[in-house]
Amino acid sequence: MYQPPHFREDRLQVQHGLIRAHPLGMLVTNGSSGLVANPLPFVLDAAASPLGTLKAHLSRANGQWRDLDPDQEVLTIFQGVDAYVTPSWYETKRETGKVVPTWNYAVVQAYGRMTVIDDPDWLRRQIGELTAAHEASRPEPWAVDDAPAPFIAAQIKGIVGIEIEITRIEGKWKVSQNRPETDRLGVAAGLRSIGDDAAHRMAEMVDAKGALSES
Repeated sequence: MYQPPHFREDRLQVQHGLIRAHPLGMLVTNGSSGLVANPLPFVLDAAASPLGTLKAHLSRANGQWRDLDPDQEVLTIFQGVDAYVTPSWYETKRETGKVVPTWNYAVVQAYGRMTVIDDPDWLRRQIGELTAAHEASRPEPWAVDDAPAPFIAAQIKGIVGIEIEITRIEGKWKVSQNRPETDRLGVAAGLRSIGDDAAHRMAEMVDAKGALSES
């Protein structure tokens, strides 16, 4: 990933935070049929290895797990919030006019070798962890045990598990750190004026990165 120094985010806890907040990762593998990419919801086990381990499952009918070269790295991409940035928000536009549009975003790329796991007990734990993570905030959380056991057992027969021990991880937070303070303030204000939740979250990131860049 192209990494200008001012956009790098190397803090592991921040990278892990994005993965947990945006767990639908794009799994990219390279096998005998070439490149294959599929979006999968992941669970991150931060304690399982130095950089964390990703766990997921996919349909047994999905050929990606069969067409795996175990000697090659796989890549999983986690996309955070993003937003278009208009030059009209920059103070520099009024001062010189020498500005162009851009796009702000946060992204994490995790690399490692993938292990396929065809174990009903492992899969039962994985779907349980995944479900618990996303049902926890609901007033009446659904649990895997709410469904009949034979039904769940039949569903598990239709999936396979994957585990990726992260061996390399990169974070990139492109949130206007390269702009003067007056431009950053304008971007944050402009994003907040949109009234969209994602835009508001990007505005907070612009504010935070602005503060960090000045410290």
